[in-house]
Amino acid sequence: MPEQPSAALRQIDTPGLSIAYEERGAAGGVPVVLLHGFPYSPRAYDAVADNLAAHGLRVIVPYLRGFGPTRFRDPKALRSGEQAALGMDLVELLTALKLDRPIVAGYDWGGRAACIVSAIRPDLVGGLVTGGGYNLFGPPSTQPLPPEIEHVLWYQYYLHTERGRAMLETNRHGFCRLLWKLWSPGWAFDDETFSRSAAALDNPDFVEVVLHSYRHRAGLVAGDPSLGDLAERLEREQPPIDVPTIALYGDAGPLGGQPAPKRDKFTAYWEYRVLAGAGHNLPQEAPQGFAAAVIDLAAGIEPRR
Repeated sequence: MPEQPSAALRQIDTPGLSIAYEERGAAGGVPVVLLHGFPYSPRAYDAVADNLAAHGLRVIVPYLRGFGPTRFRDPKALRSGEQAALGMDLVELLTALKLDRPIVAGYDWGGRAACIVSAIRPDLVGGLVTGGGYNLFGPPSTQPLPPEIEHVLWYQYYLHTERGRAMLETNRHGFCRLLWKLWSPGWAFDDETFSRSAAALDNPDFVEVVLHSYRHRAGLVAGDPSLGDLAERLEREQPPIDVPTIALYGDAGPLGGQPAPKRDKFTAYWEYRVLAGAGHNLPQEAPQGFAAAVIDLAAGIEPRR
C-alpha cells in the first residue's frame, strides 16, 4: 500500500466547543470517526488510522472535551464530563462536518459517546465499533459492586475527593501513567509513547471535566441543565442501538474478557470479538483487530435481525 500522508490537524466550531481533530485518508472515502478515552488521546489511534486511510477511508480523530486543543467556546460554560455532554459533542461534530453516516468507533469515554449517538441519532450513523459493548450508564447507585470490581475502580472514588483534585492539578501525568499500567497490565509501552499521548492532558479544562465526569456519575454533582432531558432519557430509558455493531473486548484487562453485557440492547447486526492479549486501550494495543472491525463495517456487512 502507498505511504499515507501524516494527519492534518483541523479545528471546527460547534455550538458548545471549538473541536480539534486530526484527519487522514481520502476526502471521498467512507467516513470514520475514532474516539479516544480517558486518560488517552488521538495517539491511541495512530496505527489504526493509518491502516484505515490506506484502505481508502476518510479518518477523523477528534480530541474530546478537556483534551488537547479542543476548547469551550463559552468561558462560563459548565465544564461537564457527563455522558450526555460527550454524546451531544459527537452529534454536533458529525453535523458540523456534514458527514454521511460515518462509522463511529471508540472505547471508554469515546465508546460511550459513540454508543449514545448510535442510540439517539441512528440516522447519523452507518455503523458502530464499541469497546466494551453497551456503554451507557443508568442512574447513579450507592449499592456496592463486588469487591474485586470496587478495588479496580479505586481511582474514580479518589477523584470524588479534593485530594484527587490536587493530584490532577499537580501530577496528572504520573497519575494517568499509573492508570495506563493498571488497565493494560500486559502492554509494555515506553516513556516516549506515554509522553506523546500525555501532551493532550495539559488542557486548561482537563481537571474540571474529569472531576465532573466521575462526580456526576456518582450523583455527587449536578449535570448541565441544558442537557437535562437527554441525561434523563439516557439514564432512565437506556435506549437500544439500532445500527450494525461490532463489540470488542480485550481479555487482558483487570476485569478480563467477558460476554458482552446488555446484548438485548443491540437490535441490528451485532458481533462480539475478543482481542487476545489486549487490555483497556484497545486500538493502541491491538490496532490490527480494531481496524479490521471498522473495515468490515465500512464494507457493508449485511444487516441481520
